[in-house]
Amino acid sequence: MGTSGYVRFFEEFGIDDVPLVGGKNASLGEMFQKLSGQGVRVPHGFAITAEAYRYMLDEAGAWDRLHAELEDLDPTDVAALARKGKRAREIVYGAGLPDDLAAEILDAYRTLQQEYGEEVSLAVRSSATAEDLPTASFAGQQDSYLNVKGEESLLETCRRCFASLFTDRAIHYRVDQGFDHFKVSLSIGVMKMVRSDLAASGVMFSLDTESGFRDVVFVTGAYGLGENVVQGAVDPDEFYVHKPTYLAGHRAVLRRLLGDKAVKMIFVEGQTKYTTRNIPTPKSDRARFCLTDADVLELAGYACAIEGHFGRPMDMEWAKDGIDGQLYIVQARPETVSSQHSATALETYVLEGPGEVLAEGRSVGEKIASGVARRIESPAHLSEFKPGEVLVADTTTPDWEPVMKTAAAIITNRGGRTCHASIIARELGIPAVVGAGDATTSVPDGAVVTVSCAEGESGKAYRGEVPFRVDRTEVADLARPRTQIMINLGNPDLAFKTSFLPNDGVGLARMEFIISEYIRVHPMALLHPEKVTDPEAHRTIDRLTQGYADGAAFFVERLSEGIGTIAAAFWPKPVVVRMSDFKTNEYASLIGGAGFEPSESNPMLGFRGTSRYAHPAYAEGFALECRAMRRVREEMGLTNVILMLPFVRRIAEADLVLQTMADLGLRRGENGLEVYAMCEIPNNVILIDEFAKRFDGFSIGSNDLTQLTLGVDRDSEIVAFDYDERDEGVKEMIRLAVEGCRRNRIHSGICGQAPSDYPDMAEFLVRLGIESMSLNPDSVVKTTRQILQLEQQLAPGR
Repeated sequence: MGTSGYVRFFEEFGIDDVPLVGGKNASLGEMFQKLSGQGVRVPHGFAITAEAYRYMLDEAGAWDRLHAELEDLDPTDVAALARKGKRAREIVYGAGLPDDLAAEILDAYRTLQQEYGEEVSLAVRSSATAEDLPTASFAGQQDSYLNVKGEESLLETCRRCFASLFTDRAIHYRVDQGFDHFKVSLSIGVMKMVRSDLAASGVMFSLDTESGFRDVVFVTGAYGLGENVVQGAVDPDEFYVHKPTYLAGHRAVLRRLLGDKAVKMIFVEGQTKYTTRNIPTPKSDRARFCLTDADVLELAGYACAIEGHFGRPMDMEWAKDGIDGQLYIVQARPETVSSQHSATALETYVLEGPGEVLAEGRSVGEKIASGVARRIESPAHLSEFKPGEVLVADTTTPDWEPVMKTAAAIITNRGGRTCHASIIARELGIPAVVGAGDATTSVPDGAVVTVSCAEGESGKAYRGEVPFRVDRTEVADLARPRTQIMINLGNPDLAFKTSFLPNDGVGLARMEFIISEYIRVHPMALLHPEKVTDPEAHRTIDRLTQGYADGAAFFVERLSEGIGTIAAAFWPKPVVVRMSDFKTNEYASLIGGAGFEPSESNPMLGFRGTSRYAHPAYAEGFALECRAMRRVREEMGLTNVILMLPFVRRIAEADLVLQTMADLGLRRGENGLEVYAMCEIPNNVILIDEFAKRFDGFSIGSNDLTQLTLGVDRDSEIVAFDYDERDEGVKEMIRLAVEGCRRNRIHSGICGQAPSDYPDMAEFLVRLGIESMSLNPDSVVKTTRQILQLEQQLAPGR
């Protein structure tokens, strides 16, 4: 199928041919040649080479006029840049295609018609010789055209595509990146059009774009053409897949988030060509994901193969064809921002005060910034923006970049975490809240606001200047102590970032946060909605569970994805997951919960922990928890999860619940399953030799153990003076527990802040030889250094 001269088919070039066909085409050719055999589907096509671009301008004698137009260019003069850019485009377009070049292009077009049929439509995409480089993406700087049909239309489109090398945004970007305008040429890629207007499309990365965590594939998508996702015109669906377990043969989506997908871009047939238009997405489509799990997993396989071949994190565009139902990769380039994150210095932004929330959307950047909000309604008003202000807009496009680079932060009504505003914000290192819905009306123009992206997946714009601090932690070359330093974590949104802290795993993954924030409904209310008497609660349950087979499926998926995200972030290190330990008043505060919980005068000592699990009032709820944990370990393949039972009062209770778990498919010892118990009741210590026969480890809960050893209600302010983990009686309980674990050869650990709050308590635990301490993330580095110093001091006589 080879051609000579100025046209080359995808199988005729590869990644080393960027000077000939540009970065985008070189990547497509490489994948078409090397990865098609691995199942990665790339539409066939051809490149019109950069030599053709230069030949066209040579034949027209256009170079001198171009040089004259672009000499003494001041990129800060937006109006002058626009005038010069317009004239440069006119010069290139006016050059026309030489007859022999046009003939080669049409011959190649006919070859694609022979392969795909006479009616095949084409995507005509720019491919600059300086784009998709490992350190500069050049994304969106030149123009591309979709659904092109017919010989005349193809030739006209190629002329426009060549001229787009001099769009205002492309000129500005080259100046910023230090590229000579005349050392960058344009190739054009012509390929089979993937009819995603009839299905879905989106962007995916072979890492997490917020934290730089490399063990996941992050997929975003929406209905219709991909331009909406790229430019941020829609709030897309999001999916994560864990690469290590996927490559080991497990096929499960790790996590998903339903996007609004308010509009979809389709083609509209005009008199001479197709144009695009956004139309409202039907409500039924908005309420469901645009991809099936099978689709997401197929894309994850593509991403793993592409990253493996290129040997670096990748940024990829995908499209699903609504005619043949197949998934295609239509672009792949090196990821140039998140993959550059330093793993030796951690920077954490912490909001220090409360504030009134003006707008809320998806967070980008994990930082905080304050400034005057400036609402910009269109590119025509960009000159009104002043450096250091917070840009508030409906959405952004590459034309906005000269202004975006001077912004303190960005807020948009529309968009997801892979849209244009998000990508530029990451490149610039500023926070952005995207998909905030009504920010252009809810954020007052000219008012001081604080934009916070340091609170998880939800980004917020607060009224006024809310105080914050920046914690900088150097972790380079921090040695590992003999005592394992683990992390307490409940929020899956923070898992990927937190995994960069020096750690030995998660010593306490709290299930309660996921239930209260991600599920929000009492498990029994999900199982028995007919027993919920509050009409408002009933409506909320119906809304939350829409799209799921039933309430049980909703609970299992949400809980397993939350725990799975934490387990994946720390894989293959151990992650100790405590089964639910709400008190009855806390359970009752969940949606629909009041009718399923007793009223207790002292819930701290009441119907809580393991006593609930086999009790008729909650046994069905516990079965859902077990289903979720079984899904994490078996379907997701995250066998680093260790399960832990809280507040185990008696031996008989332990036996009953362990048997219940075994009956539900979680038998201790099978598939490597370990089960720990919290050591937080004096009876656990007194009968430790018996408890040790039933569990693989104890994690000392110093809060409850102190409360029950000293007889002090830890929720009572009036006797707070008597509550002290360092009391000799409490320390004796801890000593007996650690020694009992060692005697019975099971794991000993502690999950609480005492070792970081009290240096003498840390020394006591190290001297005892406790195996692990699990701490809140903010104290991990400080306590690690402290423990290293202690171990060095105690080494001779320990």
